[in-house]
Amino acid sequence: MPVSSPGVTVVALLAEPDAPTEVAHRMAERLPARLAGKSRQRRRFDVVVVSEPFTAGTEDTSTLMGRIIDRASTENWDVVVALTDLPLHSQGRKLVVELSHEHGVGLLCLPPLGGFRLQKKARRAVEEVVLGLAGPQAPVAAGASPSHPLTGSFTGRLTHVDPGPVGEEEAADRRYVVNGSFGYLRVLVGMVRANRPWRLVPGLSKALAAALATGAIATVNSTVWSLAGALSVARLVIAMVGSVALMIGWLIVDAHLWQRPAEPSPEERQRAWLYNVSTVMTVGIGVLVCYAGLIVINMVWALFIINDRVFASMTQTSLHATKYVALSWFVASVATVGGALGSGLESDEAIRAAAYSKREQERRHMLQDGHDD
Repeated sequence: MPVSSPGVTVVALLAEPDAPTEVAHRMAERLPARLAGKSRQRRRFDVVVVSEPFTAGTEDTSTLMGRIIDRASTENWDVVVALTDLPLHSQGRKLVVELSHEHGVGLLCLPPLGGFRLQKKARRAVEEVVLGLAGPQAPVAAGASPSHPLTGSFTGRLTHVDPGPVGEEEAADRRYVVNGSFGYLRVLVGMVRANRPWRLVPGLSKALAAALATGAIATVNSTVWSLAGALSVARLVIAMVGSVALMIGWLIVDAHLWQRPAEPSPEERQRAWLYNVSTVMTVGIGVLVCYAGLIVINMVWALFIINDRVFASMTQTSLHATKYVALSWFVASVATVGGALGSGLESDEAIRAAAYSKREQERRHMLQDGHDD
């Protein structure tokens, strides 16, 4: 582990397990050289990555900053930047960065950075935080601006990062939050990315098996051939939307993914709304990926199994490309309904593991334990 020495600044990236740790390890390779190139003091930087679940059991920013400061006091680190993929709140606003210049500690929330180019944005944010904390600091009075305010360029052009209020008794002396509709949207996209919705596909093995079996049977059914050929594009779209919505609703209800406010306060209701919308988006993306895969598989199966003469004798129409597309599209909707029924065979834990990040799973387990108590 790097040890602080004259002319060397030791930077610790205290990252939560799973996605934050991956982000920290990737940026740690290039971070020392980039920090040295941007530093005005021509210092050398050593970077160490430590993976710890520092948000376990709480989302209170004051408590988290206290934990980070206590953890830093046990090591010979000059600057500590903690990374989490949980969306933290401060007085009803979405937190991006919280800083304590006195202790050389910063807390960075990844969801407000959005879901695209996360690695690059996170690296820029960490660079700004480290250079601000490692540089010479004048005493920061209450309400005054630090000598190295963050530019907030790492969040994107449409999202504004503004200073947030900080209490006199808090360990932090500077806080940055996102405001506006684009800020909320970016947080939602970041939460969905942290959940990694594409993992829902292999995580629903029983539901996929039921969907594939339903699709295979429906593809060789002459009644389905006639229905698919008679349906207009509008009706096919309605069938698709209905089946996908049914699958999303069934997964959320059956696995108890919908979250209720822990307290009847406006902030808790807003927080529950944010988590529920991200859940719908996460499950929705996963279901749409499954739906697209079913269309492709049904198309291949139809091309292999359906005979054009048999099809023509049953439907009184010739078999051509548009018929294959309509049949595969309609069968995918039918198979999705079958998959929704098959998802009832999955355990609630399996669905949550497929739909949520590790941090979000632990957070929901904590909430469930609190409700049970």
